[in-house]
Amino acid sequence: MIDFSALWGFTVIVGLLTLTPGLDTALILRTAALGRRRRAWGVVLGIQAGTLTWGVFTSLGVTALLTASHLAYTILRWAGAAYLVWMGGRMVWSARRRRAGAAAADGDHGAGQAEIGERNTVRGGWRQGTLTNLLNPKVGAFYVAVLPQFLPAGSSHLAMGVLLAGVHVVLGALWSSLLIGCARMLRDVLRRESARRVLDRVTGTVIGAFGIRLALSD
Repeated sequence: MIDFSALWGFTVIVGLLTLTPGLDTALILRTAALGRRRRAWGVVLGIQAGTLTWGVFTSLGVTALLTASHLAYTILRWAGAAYLVWMGGRMVWSARRRRAGAAAADGDHGAGQAEIGERNTVRGGWRQGTLTNLLNPKVGAFYVAVLPQFLPAGSSHLAMGVLLAGVHVVLGALWSSLLIGCARMLRDVLRRESARRVLDRVTGTVIGAFGIRLALSD
């Protein structure tokens, strides 16, 4: 039997979490603003797949390892930090390369070309979104700390956990849809190569900063 009070309480918490700007927001906005709509939706699907995975693992008690084992948490934390720093650095380096090799003024047709190794595909975006979410131990720690409080005694922890994680997925998908819609309004501005370089530098710096912060966090 579904505990609607628990369902409502969890919805409020993850709703506020979803609306809080963070790594996912930066990644989705940057991808969509560059006109890579298929890849942006891939990123959204990947992030939500990661969220659902954390919910299932927590319901099964697997992610308790992150809180019980300092070594396991540290390994995942450093892996996630390295991935974020690499991804952010790649964006910044790509922006510098395009600036150094630019042969035309802003607005040139070459501005619409995709970066090397970052194709406008759902699969590529899904892989990026999934890795970003699953390599963030703070998402797992959040689920370990919060989800058990909303699993009623006597209920199926797996079924209820999947339901609650599903609520988080739906809210995340709806918010991401709004972000993608807003980002599309910026495409005219981002046709200019200079604007694209600024977006990549800013987003890359933000993502890299998240990685450094994750590496230095306790």
